[in-house]
Amino acid sequence: MRRDLSTHHPLGEAPPSLYSLSLMHPLPPSVDATVDLLAAGRYVGERSLATVLFLALKLGRPLFLEGEAGVGKTEIAKVLAETLGRKLIRLQCYEGLDAAQALYEWNYPAQMLAIRLGEAAGTDRAALAADIYSDRFLIRRPLLQALAPDPAGPPVLLIDELDRTDEPFEAFLLELLSDFQATVPELGTITAPAPPIVLVTSNRTREIHDALKRRCLYHWVDYPTAEREYQILRVKAPEVPDQLTQEIVGFVRALRAQDLFKKPGVAETIDWAHALVQLDAIRLDQGLVESTLGVLLKYQDDIVKMQGSEAWSLLETVRAELAAKPLGR
Repeated sequence: MRRDLSTHHPLGEAPPSLYSLSLMHPLPPSVDATVDLLAAGRYVGERSLATVLFLALKLGRPLFLEGEAGVGKTEIAKVLAETLGRKLIRLQCYEGLDAAQALYEWNYPAQMLAIRLGEAAGTDRAALAADIYSDRFLIRRPLLQALAPDPAGPPVLLIDELDRTDEPFEAFLLELLSDFQATVPELGTITAPAPPIVLVTSNRTREIHDALKRRCLYHWVDYPTAEREYQILRVKAPEVPDQLTQEIVGFVRALRAQDLFKKPGVAETIDWAHALVQLDAIRLDQGLVESTLGVLLKYQDDIVKMQGSEAWSLLETVRAELAAKPLGR
């Protein structure tokens, strides 16, 4: 059975054809406009990212973002939602996630109450059965929410850290990413009036199946260059003194070159900058670095490895490099 429920919504919003165009933020018309869009959201990204993002928006294709944890993949979805004025719907993936938790489930307590009240009132069984499997008892999870109409335009759907799930869940996503529709057996097929803006992220703890990747455009989000990370800190932590900002960027990049279990991402760089400001730091020193390594590194073995002379040696090397070639100049 197939029922087009694209214009039906439990809250009774108007169909897309009746939306006020003034509520909709237009998509960027060019790569340059996409660069400006990211900048308006305080996201310092490369032009290659803006290019693939523009194409994903223009072609209506999902965008698959892969890279190490903490490099800014999730932030891209947040910036898109903010700058386009769209609702952000986030599906945080985890091991054991299944269709019921991601798509929908029935409100069983409310259904049982309705059955008892209906039986007490002498309601016909057929009418009662039809009623309890209606929208008012349907709990919409993120994927089904993303298929519903919205006055501001199609939402931004973030499927975050897909690599944490298993292959059966990937297979379940194929219908959604192919036709932007999902099937609720009791109601039929629900189709989005307009495709949501879909971003899928992965930290590459395992490989994602080719069948799903083929439905997406792809971009690898790498650690930023020194100059770009410096610009990120200038945007995200402008209160940090310039010399300290340069030393932070240099030291974090030196840490990433070490043999660590978990290298610090851009998120940790920003957190460290804010932490150092709270400690009234002007420049880095060995004691300051050692006492705040827990902001950058999340494993005790990594912290122990970088304490003492190792941290001081890295800091001396960074200062010498910055003296020869300062950042941002």
